[in-house]
Amino acid sequence: MKAVYLLLFCLFTCSAPAHAQGPVAAGTSPAINVGAGYSYVNLSGPTSTRIWLNGADVSATADFSRHIGVRADLGYVRVSNVFGSGNHADVLTYLGGPVLYPTRHRHLVTYVHGLIGGARVTGAIPSPGGGFSSGFVNKLSWAFGAGTESRISSSMAVRVGADYLHTAYFDSTGMIRGQANLRIVGSVVYSFKRGSDRRTNNKAF
Repeated sequence: MKAVYLLLFCLFTCSAPAHAQGPVAAGTSPAINVGAGYSYVNLSGPTSTRIWLNGADVSATADFSRHIGVRADLGYVRVSNVFGSGNHADVLTYLGGPVLYPTRHRHLVTYVHGLIGGARVTGAIPSPGGGFSSGFVNKLSWAFGAGTESRISSSMAVRVGADYLHTAYFDSTGMIRGQANLRIVGSVVYSFKRGSDRRTNNKAF
């Protein structure tokens, strides 16, 4: 019986340091990806005529899980000689918000996002007496949309998405009104690898 107690004592005292020296896993960092590409905006003008603008869009996304992330988006689109006025029109958007991934497969990912921020809109305003004037409005803006990402390598993908984009600008009477716009963005996306579990050894003292 004494031999059994002695064996149990040895197992207990030897296993404690071994357990203390075992590896401890640290948390994983979010997966980061950045995108850059072309943007088209069908803008609601001061009159019933709509305007097509084109330009660039850049974004950065941090994915905290397979289905949830957060995105920052910066876009700029422009067109020259709007309405034949000699003035240009442009839209600068700076937005951010959550991203949800309903489906995620090896080569294809679908997403929906809701972004909020601001937009500076510049354009030509028809004057009551004829001719045009120019101005700009910088107001609250938001975008809701969806799209897909098609992976072409382990770190590269092509993203295509469409958004309802809300901005504000002067109407034909000179009042600031909300604008309902369509935005289409195509981007090349580069993904940084998710931080792997790092293990550290804690020695017993």
